[in-house]
Amino acid sequence: MTQVEPGVSGADVRPTGAVAGSVDLAAAGAVLADRGVRIVLGTAVDMSGVTRAKGVPIDRLEAFVDNGMGASPSWNVFCVDFGIAFTPDLGVTGDLRLRIDPTRLTVVDAGVAWAPASITQQDGGVFTGCARTRLAHVVDRARVAGLRPLTGAELEFVLVQPDGSARSRGAWQGYGVRTALDVAPFLTDVQARFADAGLPLEQVHAEYGADQFEVSIAPADPLLTADRTVLARILVGRAAARHGLGVSFSPQPFPGGAGNGAHLHLSLADAAGPVFSGGTGPHRMTPKGAAAVAGIVAGLPDLQGVLAGSVLSPLRLKPGNWAGAFACWGLENREAAVRFIGATAGNPHGANVELKAIDGSANPYLAGAALVGLALDGIDRDLPLPPEVPVDPVTLPEADRERLALAGSQTEALDALDASSLARHILGDAIVDGTLAVRRYEHATYGDADPEAAAAAYRLVFSC
Repeated sequence: MTQVEPGVSGADVRPTGAVAGSVDLAAAGAVLADRGVRIVLGTAVDMSGVTRAKGVPIDRLEAFVDNGMGASPSWNVFCVDFGIAFTPDLGVTGDLRLRIDPTRLTVVDAGVAWAPASITQQDGGVFTGCARTRLAHVVDRARVAGLRPLTGAELEFVLVQPDGSARSRGAWQGYGVRTALDVAPFLTDVQARFADAGLPLEQVHAEYGADQFEVSIAPADPLLTADRTVLARILVGRAAARHGLGVSFSPQPFPGGAGNGAHLHLSLADAAGPVFSGGTGPHRMTPKGAAAVAGIVAGLPDLQGVLAGSVLSPLRLKPGNWAGAFACWGLENREAAVRFIGATAGNPHGANVELKAIDGSANPYLAGAALVGLALDGIDRDLPLPPEVPVDPVTLPEADRERLALAGSQTEALDALDASSLARHILGDAIVDGTLAVRRYEHATYGDADPEAAAAAYRLVFSC
């Protein structure tokens, strides 16, 4: 992962001379209005992984930043359908505010600009259930510890009909040139929209599964990467709609079909340089790098309910899917949950780790917080690096396979999350309890449903 300071998306709406975190809102609003913007949407991702939005006319931009727009606390525990998973602290009483980040303002469609929102108390105070705020807090903890994390995202999705049904197509070729060229107008539209939005696109290609594609986002500060993940889903969805298509980021859009990952890459650097290279440990890890990997591997079972906690997630998280179904690490091992990528001539971004177990149902802010938080925990506790698994874990002796296997059911993953003091330390009680509420609602509603009915209910909910 690059160690160069990333740019900020939407920079074209900031006046010359503005600094990060400071925007002349009147000037920004005038620029947007000149570009035909009439509505500004602010988004927040709830604990079920669904992106919610409120909008204001462009002349209320300053109010959206300074005062925020009202939102019930129950916004955080809306479910994938019309259900609400109330908790003792998140119900029908009280009010919160959605305040957008003006440094991220980006035009996303004709007449519409977008910015991510943080959820605050009415007086602007911290709301502990805000996923975006929590990620910022974890990143701040890393910086206080003298560490600089960067993350990059890989987003897999399946093209569908606008109503979510399967596309009518010919024979599919995974990674095939024909399958990419067949939808070339869509792919070039995606590239153009990313470029216009200032969102750095590193790769776009056909994936292994039928009608499946992937976009890769360049590494950046973890909060920026999470914001960009939401923006990328919006832009991919707008491009798909323009070409008469729908898009599914669901962990398992169709029973028996390919699952969609939302892999995160992590690099870390301290004052001496990158911690995953330049040392004397395995694959040139430094002691901090080895402890970070150890922390991710050790804590992954506790955070599985956040990273891959939906009722469909276990269908993807199986051996043989390159989904990372085992809590282990290995150099370029795509069946390990933690794939280590060394600093070689073929990797210009430098050494990093890829967490493969994350899927499209995860809240991208909580996924980033979990990954960085686990790495910090490993460093804080100076955890010893477990032995590398250099082979497909399914070839290990049965006792080793059982010891390393991640939870095979949603219930098991959620019970581990509920009992985890580590998860509550990284994410806080409000987020853990809210996540458990929505996921257990999902299990009660869809856990015993016909696989096709469950897949249909989730197919489009994570699309923007």
